[in-house]
Amino acid sequence: MVEGSYACGNSQIPLLGITIGEMLNRIATEHPDSEALVSVHQGTRWTYAEFLERVDTLARALMALDVERGDRVAIWALNYAEWVLVQFATAKIGAIMVNINPAYRTYEFEYAMKQSEVQTLLIQGRFKTSDYVGMFYESCPEAFEAKPGRINSDKFPFLKNVVFLGDIPYNGMYTWDDLLSKAELVRPEELREREESLSFDDAVNIQYTSGTTGFPKGVVLTHHNILNNGFIIGEGMKFTHEDRLCIPVPFYHCFGMVLSNMASVTHGAAMVLPAPVFSPEAVLKAVQDEKCTALHGVPTMFIAELSHPDFAKYRLDTLRTGIMAGSPCPTEVMREVNKKMNMSEIVIVYGQTETSPGVTMTTTADPLERRVSTIGKPFPHTEIKIIDPNTQRIVPRGETGEICARGYCVMRCYYNNPNATRATIDESHWNHTGDLGTMDEEDYVKIVGRLKDMVIRGGENIYPREIEEYLHNHPKVADAYVIGVPDRKYGEELMAWIKTDNGATLTEDEVKEFCRGRIAHFKIPRYVKFVDDFPMTVSGKIMKFKMREMAIEELGLESESNIETA
Repeated sequence: MVEGSYACGNSQIPLLGITIGEMLNRIATEHPDSEALVSVHQGTRWTYAEFLERVDTLARALMALDVERGDRVAIWALNYAEWVLVQFATAKIGAIMVNINPAYRTYEFEYAMKQSEVQTLLIQGRFKTSDYVGMFYESCPEAFEAKPGRINSDKFPFLKNVVFLGDIPYNGMYTWDDLLSKAELVRPEELREREESLSFDDAVNIQYTSGTTGFPKGVVLTHHNILNNGFIIGEGMKFTHEDRLCIPVPFYHCFGMVLSNMASVTHGAAMVLPAPVFSPEAVLKAVQDEKCTALHGVPTMFIAELSHPDFAKYRLDTLRTGIMAGSPCPTEVMREVNKKMNMSEIVIVYGQTETSPGVTMTTTADPLERRVSTIGKPFPHTEIKIIDPNTQRIVPRGETGEICARGYCVMRCYYNNPNATRATIDESHWNHTGDLGTMDEEDYVKIVGRLKDMVIRGGENIYPREIEEYLHNHPKVADAYVIGVPDRKYGEELMAWIKTDNGATLTEDEVKEFCRGRIAHFKIPRYVKFVDDFPMTVSGKIMKFKMREMAIEELGLESESNIETA
């Protein structure tokens, strides 16, 4: 009998049956003097005892704003120490933190705020070309005339509180210090009572991931999802309270929030923030100066670090492990990171936001060849099967099919979107990833393609349908389709095929200008092609695979399309 592509990760270590707040209390008691968080760019350095004190203060302050269990608290900010405080403070009081991508512009920000019914928003100031306060006022002009805590908006009917993560007293907003001062209104005993009322099955986070329907979907994750996924990741990297993790990946994404922050805190390790956004030199300097033992990143980040002109002058000898994830990992890049960055125990993690995120992982003990050519084996306590998308039956080992995952890691649901939830999680609670892969006889999994047409650009998951719907708002666009084409730096880049309305004249620059400031920069197509018709099947279905083939030839991307990835 041929063995089917099914495996379950085994472990002698049980899952954690506690809340995130309980875990933090425990770690801070066990390692009070170990460094918890170092924000290099802010000059911030906290031990676990200090970190817990600040988290509890913020938790009480949020309670003073009448934030109840289950309320949505959004944060729109880059990698600052305050982001991590909000992550743990909201968990302590049973609120649901809503991650808003800092690359969002008004169009996407408004959708996320309305769809998740946000009641409290924490927002940072301007960063480079992103004026967050300005975009907020553009979306919610009523706030400009409101008093803090009394916002009344037709567009955002649930929104009451806005907090500026700084000391500028903007109209309608509390300052950060205003918020923290309110902690005095709530006794520590009230916070403990709130913590004790929580369950580890409570929802604690909503993260937005784009959908094939054209609209982002809010992935609802629980304490149990996030805490255990981070814990297992930390175990896989052999973390202890002596490890120091450099975190250049964004917090709004599961990579930063779970694989980095939660993996560190569950083991008493230090979180080191080199910069608000990725900077290869800031990473190299932070690793050297803070003597980091681990480093996370998507392939493009590691490529940028390795190719930095001053790479050779930095000492990286303290590095031991880390994670490369977020998009397919070129095998040669993994080899270079192993050799040139001292990361002999670097691992690959595969998953998606809907699975909290990790479901497979290589280990520090795996042979180098396994770590550069596969995405590892199933996580402990996680089932993986590979099925025929048409028959839903498990395929034999070595054959290609859709990767499905089941276990503690699978999301609760998509927020306020039962139809999308049913399309992703079946009746047996298997999460259908949409990725195509194979499983060998030793349970190692390899990605071979995607069932859906999602594009992964530099670690960002992009669904063409969302961009297509936006492009249809242009008065000269009759029809538009977006595909991913291979790219040496980012893995994939976006290309838009556009048919204009009645032959109207439209230029590539006009298309890109239409997108700027309204959708995230990484969703703006790099290539634009104007056509009279699209490749279609006899039944009228668009043949995106044919569009991709044509684009590769026309753009001369044959060599990029042949880059080998894990």
